Amino acid sequence: MPKSGTKELERTKSVTEFREPPMYKVILLNDHYTSMEFVVLVLEGVFNKSSSEAYAIMLSVHKAGRGIAGTYTREVAETKLATVTHMARKQGFPLQCVMEPA
Repeated sequence: MPKSGTKELERTKSVTEFREPPMYKVILLNDHYTSMEFVVLVLEGVFNKSSSEAYAIMLSVHKAGRGIAGTYTREVAETKLATVTHMARKQGFPLQCVMEPA
C-alpha cells in the first residue's frame, strides 16, 4: 500500500506544474492628429506611468512612430487596448494601439 500512495503523490506533482502566462506588449502608434498632451494623459491614466515616464514614452511614439506603454498578460493587455481606443474615440482622436507577444 505505501508504494501506491507514493506513485499517486508523484503523479499529482507532475500534473500541478505551474507555467507563467504569456505576456504581451501594448504599443501606442503615432499619428499626425492625436495631441501629445492626450498621449501623456493616456499613459498616466491607463498605464499608471509617472509624468516623466509618460513624457519619455510619448516622445518615443512621436519620434520613432511607436512606444511601449507596458507589458501585461493577454487579458490585461486587451482591456488596456480597449480602454485607450474608447478614450481616444470619445475625444475625437485616431490614436491606435496594438499588442504583440513580448
